[in-house]
Amino acid sequence: MLLAVSVGNTNTVLGVFQGDELRWQWRMSTDPEHTADELAVIFAGFLAQHELSFSRQITGVVISSVVPTSTRALREMTERYFGFPPVVLEPGTRTGLPILTDNPREVGADRIANALAAYHRYGGPCIVVDFGTATTYDVVSAKGEFLGGAIAPGVQVSNEALSSRTARLPQVELLAPRSVTGRNTVEAIQSGLLYGSAAEADGMVERLQAELGDHATVVATGGLAPVVVPLCTRIDEVDEWLTLEGLRLVFERNVGPADG
Repeated sequence: MLLAVSVGNTNTVLGVFQGDELRWQWRMSTDPEHTADELAVIFAGFLAQHELSFSRQITGVVISSVVPTSTRALREMTERYFGFPPVVLEPGTRTGLPILTDNPREVGADRIANALAAYHRYGGPCIVVDFGTATTYDVVSAKGEFLGGAIAPGVQVSNEALSSRTARLPQVELLAPRSVTGRNTVEAIQSGLLYGSAAEADGMVERLQAELGDHATVVATGGLAPVVVPLCTRIDEVDEWLTLEGLRLVFERNVGPADG
């Protein structure tokens, strides 16, 4: 079985694959201060829910991370507790996805995993919208080339910034209000955050498709996708675990299928 780990700035997502099937998945808060031993305790608890452990079943580990301290801790944890090195999605790792940006080394590992999985599942051209700490838009050509994209503040980042930079506006629960026209301060903020993010996503997708000159399948993923996507009009597919699928493909292209 393969353990895939995607570390984002806010959340870390874990999944266990049996063959090409994602059997179990978990989401935890990212803490850059966690040591390898602390991560081992947390991971062991997740695995034990399904009678898995470090010493049996798991035969491979693949990691993408945008948090360098977490990358180091995860690499150390894998080598110490699983007894083998992980595959880390980083510059030089084989993906089969040509990166046609000015500086391919600066593209986030999660964006590469998303693009790889989206092209594998839905073909090209495609656009991936990842509603996470940042909202990212990644464009893949009909030939399976990563062309680039856009990065904007995520919904929760905007929520926190609004409350921290204003004297009387609170942080709000990220739920769609009764209508676009908010009838009170909380609803007005919810409307601006959620309908505003949906309008941004639809507008960005429209512009990106116009540049491609062809219809592109639009795939949404990320922890906040369930909140924003229902308010969008230009999303074709929602794939909550897209990044994990991309990591599985990366592992297979560097090591081969994990046993079991």
